Amino acid sequence: MALHAAEEETIEALKKWWDDNGTAIITLVAVAALSWGGWTFWQNSREATISAASDIYEEILALASTDPGATVSEADRSRILSLAEQLQTDHGDSSYAHFAALFAAQQAVNSNRLEVAEQQLNWVLDNADSGFFGNTDQGLVLTATLYLGRVLLAQGNAEQALALVDSVDPGTFEAQFAELRGDIYVSLGRPVDARDAYTTALQSSSGANTFLQMKLDELSNES
Repeated sequence: MALHAAEEETIEALKKWWDDNGTAIITLVAVAALSWGGWTFWQNSREATISAASDIYEEILALASTDPGATVSEADRSRILSLAEQLQTDHGDSSYAHFAALFAAQQAVNSNRLEVAEQQLNWVLDNADSGFFGNTDQGLVLTATLYLGRVLLAQGNAEQALALVDSVDPGTFEAQFAELRGDIYVSLGRPVDARDAYTTALQSSSGANTFLQMKLDELSNES
């Protein structure tokens, strides 16, 4: 009888505990289940998105790859631009979109569509922190900035190009930025500043740069 009474007391205690806490437990279990399901769904969706972006980027690489001495056809250039814009629209937070924009800008320059190249490069810079982790590769950002500076200079916007170049810390790209700065100064009719920039570029180069030395020698001959 004592054991039976103890069992009844235990059962009653459990019933009371369930009445007090059962609803909260069910809620927690449901939230945990939904959270896990949501996380799994998000992961699967993310993987599918990355796969789709990768496929588009692979097509861009295939179109841009040519045999030595060959050039990309106008049809393929247009296709590259279209695919790059698709990546920007559908997968703009992926690194694939950023690298594709560089390819598109390169092809636009090759077909003398400088405004299109400028748009693509500006997209890279405007969306440098929009990736999933907000940490777009700094080398890519500096490359886009360097290319944009050259595009602006080719368009006759030397002052704008100089302002852009002066707005960044070139880091390991010091030689390339210094050479571009020299080209800008030449365009602006500032030979002394151009000579200083070219000298800096030579000193920052990892090896001999014959073409850069020719630019410096030409300035010296003109003075």
